[in-house]
Amino acid sequence: MLRELHMMFARPLYLFASVGVMVLSTLFFLTLMRAGSAENMPVAVVDLDQTTISRRLIHEMQATPSVDIQLVTNCYPEAREAMQKGQIYGIFVIREGFYRDLVAFKRPQLDFYVTNAYTVGGNTAYKQMLTMVNLVSGAFQREVLRKKGMTDEVIMHRIQPIAIEGHMVANPWGNYSVYLVSTVLPGILGLICLMLTIFAIGFELKSRTSHAWLRAAGGNYTVAMIGKLIPYTVMYLILGISCHFMLYNYAGFPVYGSHARLLFGLLLFIFAMEALGITLIGLLPTLRDALSVAALYSMLGFSLSGFTYPQMSMLAPVKAITYLEPLRHYYLIYVNEALMAAPVQNSLPNMLALTAFMLASLCVAPRLHRALVYQNYPLK
Repeated sequence: MLRELHMMFARPLYLFASVGVMVLSTLFFLTLMRAGSAENMPVAVVDLDQTTISRRLIHEMQATPSVDIQLVTNCYPEAREAMQKGQIYGIFVIREGFYRDLVAFKRPQLDFYVTNAYTVGGNTAYKQMLTMVNLVSGAFQREVLRKKGMTDEVIMHRIQPIAIEGHMVANPWGNYSVYLVSTVLPGILGLICLMLTIFAIGFELKSRTSHAWLRAAGGNYTVAMIGKLIPYTVMYLILGISCHFMLYNYAGFPVYGSHARLLFGLLLFIFAMEALGITLIGLLPTLRDALSVAALYSMLGFSLSGFTYPQMSMLAPVKAITYLEPLRHYYLIYVNEALMAAPVQNSLPNMLALTAFMLASLCVAPRLHRALVYQNYPLK
């Protein structure tokens, strides 16, 4: 263990790739989505009507937090050029004769143009522009019906005959970062665990220092592996607990269930990722090969875990592969404990699955031990 501590502090790469990456990732995600959703998406308005109602519509749109009108013009090519340059995410076109057709009940049209090259920006801009049009349409109908002598209660029944009352389970603020950041940051921590575990063991093979490592452990493979991993495991646990504190105490993300079980799930996740690293370097006792496979495997984990794209909508073969990703099981533990406050029986299968990853590393122990003894690392 002392030998590994000396190697950790002698190579700044270890600390930068763990503590540095985790700190920068936490600051990035907590500041990127501090409002819970994207705000101030730049758009342009092409006002070809130039009337009081069109200017009022522009003013109301500018008052919304999700949209920031960067350009108001009566020249569509100018707005299109701004979109092509990436300066705006959407164009809102008010056609000529909009007010005239509105008062004549001719159903005037409004045009939206959004760029889906930037998915979040384009979708947010489109959603906000569509909301504003619906509000303007409802406001105009209300004024017309008021002039006909109808009461506000009757008017609302005419404008919105079916009232929708929505209740968001576990996240009433509609804060997207609650779902995203709470899984992305542990996922990055798991990626660090996986890659550094492979690097720490694989570097012994590459530099042909595995004999010195085994001698320090009295020739015992198990003692050597435990001694090497203790410093990293302590560091990962400190990073994981700090991340938990930042998310659920400082940032105020909800936890309706048990903090202890959620932390225990994070502990199992860290152990599972370390064990997965041992398994990969044991199966592929070549540093570059094991790191390449680990990078592909862990990157797919962010998609296959189910927090960005629902698992129930995946194809059956892909759905089966998701259970081979430790991040999938941690995500389900997080949902059960933090959002649903479900009984421990719901999280138990996922905890057992993470434990199975640890047991799988024992299967490659003989092969990895032979690689450390015979140093059969390729020279090229």
